[in-house]
Amino acid sequence: MSAEARKAVVASYVEAFNAGDWPTLRRLFASNATIRGVLGWGNIDEVAMPVWKELHDGLQMKLAIDGLVADGEAVAARFTETGAFVGPFRGLAGLEPTGKSYELVAMEWFEFEDGLIARRWGARDSAAQRRMVTEG
Repeated sequence: MSAEARKAVVASYVEAFNAGDWPTLRRLFASNATIRGVLGWGNIDEVAMPVWKELHDGLQMKLAIDGLVADGEAVAARFTETGAFVGPFRGLAGLEPTGKSYELVAMEWFEFEDGLIARRWGARDSAAQRRMVTEG
């Protein structure tokens, strides 16, 4: 798989996530894909998909690609993440939705096997997000 093809898969991941198209998003990952993020790690079906659905629904999270770099079987991505706290999200447990919006930089690292995402790491400034959706 070429570097451009791997970057296209990451772009498809963003498109599917933003649309809440969970079947398409799932098809981009290997059956045993491991996902690591701010809230922990685990397999895609039992850990990641439920969190991603909460991000999409409770925080109206959207990603915009700012940059993609491919190296070997990996792709690094820098995103602008935007959203608004409109519903339940486990990362803001115990807080009532405020409707307030946020914008921050997020970074993700994807490793591929056989044309599918096999491992994904995500990093974002959750403390800044919490401040933006709960203060002033």
